Amino acid sequence: MQTPCPSRAEALALVHEFTGSDSLRKHMLAVEAAMRAYATHFNDDPDRWGVCGLVHDFDYERFPNASHAPDAEHPAEGVRILRAHGFPDDICEAILGHATYCGVPRRSPMARTLFAVDELTGLVTATALVRPSRSVHEVEAAAVRKKMKDKAFARGVNREDVLLGASELGVELDTHITVVIGAMRGVADSLGLAGAAA
Repeated sequence: MQTPCPSRAEALALVHEFTGSDSLRKHMLAVEAAMRAYATHFNDDPDRWGVCGLVHDFDYERFPNASHAPDAEHPAEGVRILRAHGFPDDICEAILGHATYCGVPRRSPMARTLFAVDELTGLVTATALVRPSRSVHEVEAAAVRKKMKDKAFARGVNREDVLLGASELGVELDTHITVVIGAMRGVADSLGLAGAAA
C-alpha cells in the first residue's frame, strides 16, 4: 500500500509559491506531462507520477546550488520542504535521484523516468521554439535528435543525461523522444508551445 500523496493542487501551489520564473514553471509542467505519459506506459499512477514531475524543480530558483552540494540547496532543500508537506518517500527519493550529484540511486521506475525526461523536455522545448510556428506540434523525434548533435544548440541541456536516461529506462532513444513530444503536445497551450496549430 502506497503512502497517500498530496494533490496536484497542493503541488501547484508550492510551485507558484517558490517559483516566479515563467520558463521554469513551464519546464515543470512539461516534466509533469511526460511523467504522466510514462506512468500510463508502466501501468502505474499518472497522478502520483505527475505530482513528482510537477514539484521536482520547485526549489531551484530559491536554492540554485551552483556548487552541486549533495545535501544543501536544490534538490535537498526542496525535498526537506516536501517531506514537511507530507510528500511520500518514493517521490522524494525520485527527486533526489534526478540530480546525479546527490548520489541517490534511481531504484524505481518513477525515479528513472524523472531523470530520463527532465533534460529531454528542455531539448524538445528549445527545438519547438526555433521553428517559425514555435509549435511542439511540428516537432518530430528526428529533428530533436539532429539538434542534440549540435553542441551549440540549447547548451544547458546535458546530452549525456538524455542518453543515460533512455538507457536506464530501457527505451530506444527515438521512442523515448516520441513519448515526450506526444506528452508535451497534450499540454502545448500551458507550455506556450501550441503555435499556429492550436
